[in-house]
Amino acid sequence: MIKAVVFDLDDTLISEKEYIKSGFKVISQKISKEYNLDNQYVYRLLIDLFNENAKNVFNRLLDKLNIKYNDEYIKELIHEYRGHMPQISLYEDAKNILEYLYNTDLKLGIITDGYAITQRNKLEVLGIEKNFDYVVVTDEIGREYWKPHRKPYDIVKEQLGLEYEEMVYVGDNITKDFVTANKLGMTTVFISREEGVYFNVQKEDEYKAKYNISNLKELVKVLNLNKTWGEI
Repeated sequence: MIKAVVFDLDDTLISEKEYIKSGFKVISQKISKEYNLDNQYVYRLLIDLFNENAKNVFNRLLDKLNIKYNDEYIKELIHEYRGHMPQISLYEDAKNILEYLYNTDLKLGIITDGYAITQRNKLEVLGIEKNFDYVVVTDEIGREYWKPHRKPYDIVKEQLGLEYEEMVYVGDNITKDFVTANKLGMTTVFISREEGVYFNVQKEDEYKAKYNISNLKELVKVLNLNKTWGEI
């Protein structure tokens, strides 16, 4: 019997691209003010550079703007980006399913990778942590314990006081969300979002979730333990 639902955060409950855009707005404002540039131009350039390639965006931006810089300035920009209070919101289907789950007897958890200050700021802005029985920000227990390490799953299991077979894990990243959860005996659910960073990634069967859904409201079918439920 399912007694808990544990969620990933980025691209599961919120849009990672929405967070990125929020951070880019902060960075474009900073650079525009310091170098007397048009803010909207710098922001648009950041977005375009990111869409071309997600690596070294700040370096490439400064190169494009002919701004001389050193490693310390890049670190300053990264620190500002990771530490900003984001303008983000829950996906609509995430809001709907969470409101539904809050009114059930199911326990709720979160396991999220990412820099601790970044993930904590996201949770603070969303104001949802109070509705969860336990939240694991893996960076707070050590970078080496980011998913797919089993430790965050063990922590949630212990804190919720359940067996793995009584828990559902919902995520979006096929490269790390499900491979350990599958081995531990959790019911795994992949939320497929076309805008998601890992939407088109392919992996071996052991990395795949047991169920695929395109809207979190479809979780109800999993939670009802419908034995005939197939692909949606």
